[in-house]
Amino acid sequence: MAAYFVTGTDTGVGKTLVTAGLLRVAAARGLYGIGLKPVAAGSALLAGAWVNEDALLLQRAATVPLAYADVNPLLLRSAIAPHLAAAEEGVRPDVQALATHCRAQARRAHDLLLAEGAGGWLVPLDTDASMADLAVALGWPVIMVVGMRLGCLNHALLTAAAIRAAGLTLAGWVANSPAPEMSRLNANVATLEARLAAPRLGTVPWLGADAAAEAVAACLDLGGLRLGSD
Repeated sequence: MAAYFVTGTDTGVGKTLVTAGLLRVAAARGLYGIGLKPVAAGSALLAGAWVNEDALLLQRAATVPLAYADVNPLLLRSAIAPHLAAAEEGVRPDVQALATHCRAQARRAHDLLLAEGAGGWLVPLDTDASMADLAVALGWPVIMVVGMRLGCLNHALLTAAAIRAAGLTLAGWVANSPAPEMSRLNANVATLEARLAAPRLGTVPWLGADAAAEAVAACLDLGGLRLGSD
């Protein structure tokens, strides 16, 4: 079994779609994969239950059936910064409990587990902890989704430096266009390729606001990752 933590250079860079796309690539190779969203901020009432749209996408992309609570153990109602949503609800996220939950899912029979963070690398969870603390508690290699837009070079290089400073491995990165393509896209991707010292798992162009995981999967390659069957 291979497990990775998926982070992004910012909020709204397409982490969930890329994570779902990677799961679809794994499925096409005959591998069993699951996606987790340990912390999600923002919910809607569906069939009498509060759920998060991103967590539902990961649940659907998995090739191993999971209950919603297994995918998303901590759901915060408001679509705002997690530490603010948690404070408003009187909830204190427990990093160790979340890590224990993720490791329990990792013991299921599958080849690939992707645990997606909320927001960027250092997004706070409460007054002390951040998403980075959850990644460190897990100790899994990290996949970084870079939102290809103005400012992405600085954001990507700072995030990569923070991942490595935390003692974790940057296993790979994806260049994703969350909006119509930026100026000099290819040149920016080449700059990151020269500086990140990690395999690029794909470049995803702007596929529209309603892009499907299958369309994203067509732009991705798992060749740089260690998988369960390797």
